[in-house]
Amino acid sequence: MSGPLMRNILCSFSLTGEEHRLSELRIVLLGRKRSGKSSAGNTILGREEFECGIRTAQCVKRQGEVAGRQVTVVDTPGWMYFYVQSTRELDKQEIVRSVSLCPPGPYALFLVINVSSSYTELHRRSVEEHLELLSERVWRHTIVLFTRGDWLGDTTIEQHIETEGKALQWLVEKCGNRYHVLNNMNKADGTQVTELLEKIEEMVAGHGGCHYEMERMLLQEVEEKRRTVEERVKQRMTKVQKQRKALRVLFKGEEHRLSELRIVLLGGRWSGKSSAGNTILGREEFESGVRTAQCVKRQGEVAGRQVTVVDTPGWWYLSVQDTRELDKQEIVRSVSLCPPGPYALFLVIDVSLSFTEENRISVEEHLELLSERVWRHTIVLFTRGDWLGDT
Repeated sequence: MSGPLMRNILCSFSLTGEEHRLSELRIVLLGRKRSGKSSAGNTILGREEFECGIRTAQCVKRQGEVAGRQVTVVDTPGWMYFYVQSTRELDKQEIVRSVSLCPPGPYALFLVINVSSSYTELHRRSVEEHLELLSERVWRHTIVLFTRGDWLGDTTIEQHIETEGKALQWLVEKCGNRYHVLNNMNKADGTQVTELLEKIEEMVAGHGGCHYEMERMLLQEVEEKRRTVEERVKQRMTKVQKQRKALRVLFKGEEHRLSELRIVLLGGRWSGKSSAGNTILGREEFESGVRTAQCVKRQGEVAGRQVTVVDTPGWWYLSVQDTRELDKQEIVRSVSLCPPGPYALFLVIDVSLSFTEENRISVEEHLELLSERVWRHTIVLFTRGDWLGDT
């Protein structure tokens, strides 16, 4: 026997009779950064298994016995930006891979939403785009899990859903009106977790005992991408090590330490240039969080060297023709602020953002305002290194 009939028999096998209680539950947590996923995972398992307060850079799987059931919880990287195109490729791959970490597949995917934050149409579209990385079928197995339930006070979650507006209402309805509230501040209240597990079992019973199963082809594609990336990483590291070794041989016996270093910071807006300048100088010399409208030059002693840093106006990741003429003039002027010229130009890239072909073209056009020779003196400086985690 094979095909849909056999599949239905397999799905319903563990839920025959009136008792829908499952001996094993497999759960995947999905959501934006700072939605409370890791904290929710700890509340579900009844102990501190997931590290809160830092970014989940890769999927983390934890298990434990809860209310007589063997429960597996997989935490995933949270997305930071509204559009899936802006989410890093590695994060998207981890979201897809998450379902393979609890074979043969999760019974429930929890879409974690912080109830203390407003929920707009942009949030709705972001959730829709990110969840559909797992295919349209994912919605049949998804439950909206509201965190920070303490924030509601005497307001019921139903009142919150109604008053928050159409975007949140659409989401709850898309998930078959399945939702639950967790008060992560009151982990001693075991009933909130027991009720949540029962809601999973009710949903599974309604599906004839089926779990969510990812299309095999998509999982294979993700695994192939991961293997390709790992191979390229090895090749890149080998190449860099060879280059550094060749330079050490070339300058063997020579003193190449500089008493003075002159640096120019270049990059897109919000790439973290000003913050990088402060980190280099070891103090708050550049104003972060506001636009750098004109070049700013600061100096200081760092590790026994006199260091000059010039910050520049950032560009939007568009064609150079779309950048203001004044900003282009400032970029060109920057190299004259540290005479006779900078030893290094740092191209600052925010590692938390996806880097597309459009970004590459934009960088190329803006750097070549300083001529083709600029590349020989340029170092890529990645900011937001904390975002990488163990990656």
